[in-house]
Amino acid sequence: MRRKINYKSSGVDINKANRLVSWIKKSKPFSEDSLGSDYASLFSLPLNEYKEPVMASSTDGVGTKVKISSYFSDWKGLGQDLVAMCVNDLICVGAKPLFFLDYYACGKLDIQQSKSFFKGLYKACKEASCDLIGGETAELPGLYKKGDIDCAGFAVGIVEKKSIFGPHKVQEGDDVIALASSGFHSNGYSLLRNVYKSTRDLNKNKKLLLEPTRLYSFLQPYFHQISGLKSMAHITGGGLDNISRIIPKGLFLPVNPWSVPGPFLDVKKRSQMTWPALLKTLNCGLGFVLILRDKQEFFKQNIVPKEEVFFLGKVERSLKKSSCRWSLSWKAMDKKNNV
Repeated sequence: MRRKINYKSSGVDINKANRLVSWIKKSKPFSEDSLGSDYASLFSLPLNEYKEPVMASSTDGVGTKVKISSYFSDWKGLGQDLVAMCVNDLICVGAKPLFFLDYYACGKLDIQQSKSFFKGLYKACKEASCDLIGGETAELPGLYKKGDIDCAGFAVGIVEKKSIFGPHKVQEGDDVIALASSGFHSNGYSLLRNVYKSTRDLNKNKKLLLEPTRLYSFLQPYFHQISGLKSMAHITGGGLDNISRIIPKGLFLPVNPWSVPGPFLDVKKRSQMTWPALLKTLNCGLGFVLILRDKQEFFKQNIVPKEEVFFLGKVERSLKKSSCRWSLSWKAMDKKNNV
């Protein structure tokens, strides 16, 4: 006798999905600017606050860090990872985050797992002053294993046209500083899972590996108070090469060596990676870079008094035609970090 087949027996539980969606609608933080809709998400743009408003957008995911969360059955930090990876990119151009949408996919829907993820997402959106106005949840048993998830985020912001930051404002003699990262953030996890692949190593480094990506959106309200701020970079995939994206052709940054946090040095030792390879894979303690006219003015303003700030150097004139617009003495890094 032929077995009856339906969606649930095929691995997709619509009723469970509906319960989750109902919880999401009741729980997610709508602002006064968002308008409810069962199909397209709606948002009232504050265009009257701008003379020449420019929309800014960013999309990203958290990569194979989801495998670490699945291993530990701990998903509460992934929501912040997802928001931070998108919002941190937005503020690089000076944009004020407006709203965020997410895509959440899993092999088999687990309500508690999903709630843990979304609670972290809501908290991060609130911290970033970014309204969560919608998203998509997908149960895909043919694509993901039970316990596996994947996620993507989409953030939109707004900025005054004349106030957009970028390499077009950078000049010879400008100072370059960096704010500390909270750890590995959400990059390099294919490497990290290979370095810390034993059960003992994973369990020993659980807190370190699950630490969420830091949100730098706290800077956004102060952008136009920071004297001489010109360009910014979120240090993500590609590591220090992100600096090349915010320095124009014809200019160059000789980077000062800095004290790299212990966890990154541990990865270097275990993997036997060279400095060039490590610095193009992990952030090595530098989470967010700012280029400004004078670092002393920045420190006098005392906008981020509790921050660990690294002075990376001064922008110089260069005749090199390479797309890489930074350099660093590997011997100086060895000496600075006692390796």
